[in-house]
Amino acid sequence: MLFFQRIAEHLSKMSDIEEDEFQDAQESIPEPTSMDLDTAIMEAEKAIHWFFNNDFEKARKIMKPWAHCSIYHSLGTSVFEFLEAILTFEQPYIKKASATVKQCTSLCLKQRKHITLTQNIGKIVQKANYDAYTLEEVHAELCYAESLLFKSVLTLVEDENLVSFVKAGLKLRSCYLSYKECLTILNNRKWENDVHKVHFESGVRTGIGAFNLMISLLPARIIKLLEFIGFSGDKEYGLTELEAGYRERRGLRHILCAMILLFYNLVISFILSNTDGDLEWCEKVLEEELSLYPNGVWFLFLKGRLELTRGNFESAIEWYTKSWKSQDLWPRFHLLCFWELMWVHCALLQWENAVKFADILVKKSKWSCTVSLYQKAAILLMQKPLSKSEEKELINTLMMQAPTFKQRVAGKSLPIEKFVIKKTERYFAQKSKLVLPVFELMYVWNMFRTIGKRQDLILNIFKLIEEEEKELKNSPKTEFHGDNEALLLLLKGACLRHLKRYLLAEDCLTRILSLDKSINEDTYILPFATVELSLLAKDQGNIPLAIEFLEDAKRNFTGYLLETRLHFRIHSDLMNLTGKKNENTTIQ
Repeated sequence: MLFFQRIAEHLSKMSDIEEDEFQDAQESIPEPTSMDLDTAIMEAEKAIHWFFNNDFEKARKIMKPWAHCSIYHSLGTSVFEFLEAILTFEQPYIKKASATVKQCTSLCLKQRKHITLTQNIGKIVQKANYDAYTLEEVHAELCYAESLLFKSVLTLVEDENLVSFVKAGLKLRSCYLSYKECLTILNNRKWENDVHKVHFESGVRTGIGAFNLMISLLPARIIKLLEFIGFSGDKEYGLTELEAGYRERRGLRHILCAMILLFYNLVISFILSNTDGDLEWCEKVLEEELSLYPNGVWFLFLKGRLELTRGNFESAIEWYTKSWKSQDLWPRFHLLCFWELMWVHCALLQWENAVKFADILVKKSKWSCTVSLYQKAAILLMQKPLSKSEEKELINTLMMQAPTFKQRVAGKSLPIEKFVIKKTERYFAQKSKLVLPVFELMYVWNMFRTIGKRQDLILNIFKLIEEEEKELKNSPKTEFHGDNEALLLLLKGACLRHLKRYLLAEDCLTRILSLDKSINEDTYILPFATVELSLLAKDQGNIPLAIEFLEDAKRNFTGYLLETRLHFRIHSDLMNLTGKKNENTTIQ
């Protein structure tokens, strides 16, 4: 069985090269000039230095003139165009990036080792002689894997339909297999020049580490599907590879390892799990990188994120502002800072400041107009009382507009947009009223875990929840009374847990479960409350009970809003509490 599996894997690698791409590789790429591999790598290092020093144009000028014939110059140009496309989400930039990445892929195809079908099958019987590969062929294989990664993402965002989704998945699988081939080359080739090995190893560790980390974060049911088509992942192995890649500072991609790890520890782990990342490691790395790039927009942003995750909201504002003001060449990057600043001001209950940033996102962000419009309306609703009639009219307009910008990816609506649209419908059904909509958004974005590190802030939020609770009790009961009561209990229970009032928190959360038949629409509150009970048990040291609640949340509830988002967190918490790894094979 293993023999046939390996045959299929090698054959699939041959079939990954689309006919038009192969034609491009043979015909459309100009003949190489005198740019040699060592010089290309040296210039790539220069470009990386200028890029992280905010001199994006200088970095681009180093890469672009040789992008038609040098794999590293072509890859560097692709990175710049790719980042601009992802930051803007505008079709002209996406198409430009797609063309650049396609050129890079074709160039790598031309320069990587060409293996016939007979040779490919022969590799199964005996090991390939990787010493026969030239250095150019070896590095072309690595750059090919990296370009496929960019191409798969751009394929998805360029045309958001099911066909593009499938194409993106196939390209991602090709990328995965190419990285596995690179790992085999690294482990089986005799390297005469240590410098060449260091740069190659740096790229392999980056790719292998990133894939293992990414796949390990997915819920078990998705992992089983990915295993069926050949993917696998192990979080600890992925983190180890990325950390090793960062420690080898001579490697060309060591800074990319740092970026992946920083974003994982400071952003991804806070959205997709209930466990903090390695904040001490992040602080050390950011100190090192900011000493080299004191005005580097990326590291200033991540320093702000570090302060936010520690509950230092005022300090976070300073670092986000420094990041935003450090450069003007990529104004779209400012939007990341504005997003963070909006939520920081919400946590501080500074509604006027929060509205300013929400308004900028409405006008300039291309990510999700639906979410941006609703967020602005939600923040305006928190400014009580609404005395001006024009404010009420503005909120009504925003609530009406939000659903009209709904997007579809692979034929499906975005989960967060579905959630937001339901809330706009509720707003009108409840005669222009919602219950603490910003706190609800903050909860589903998992922000309570950072706010909870500041007792003064969580106490301020708790007081507002209690005021809303009194108002709800004194108002006439409607068909959504149970939904609103459950939401307030969920928010209140979360606050009490962070205030270490465990018995009161447990009372709030268990009361939610008794309201299951009274909840009309917001059924998501039930599984979220069950996970909150798990966190409560964990805080009190009762690990078996914490695991039991997580299993209940996974097993007993289905079909609710934001289900996948919660399953990510459940999966992560179960892995942390049980100490288990995914039961799959790592790329090793």
